[in-house]
Amino acid sequence: ELHLVESGGGLVQPGGSLRLSCAASGDTGSANCMGWFRQAPGKKREGVAAKHIGGDTTYYADSVKGRFTISQDNVKTTMYLQMDSLKPEDTATYYCAADWGCAWWLKPPSPGGQGTQVTVSS
Repeated sequence: ELHLVESGGGLVQPGGSLRLSCAASGDTGSANCMGWFRQAPGKKREGVAAKHIGGDTTYYADSVKGRFTISQDNVKTTMYLQMDSLKPEDTATYYCAADWGCAWWLKPPSPGGQGTQVTVSS
């Protein structure tokens, strides 16, 4: 079984930055695509960014292109989401996800963990 733990959220002013981390453990060989989705109260889940593990292919929601960057560590067990130029509309709980293939990114699953809260407010 694959376990994912998110961290790095917080309160930031508009225009600020945060870096989220997703640490994978357990059956890491069961997934070749990791990334992030988010959900704000009263809104649908939205795929934010995804990346093929060990590869260069990335996916970004139009709403975050040019502001967010997804990357991974050399060991390929931790995925990061660098979020710059944050806007109030980025406020949401952010969840990490992983699967074989990146199809989940288009229709994010129900959250399986706590996620990490990102609040952008002055």
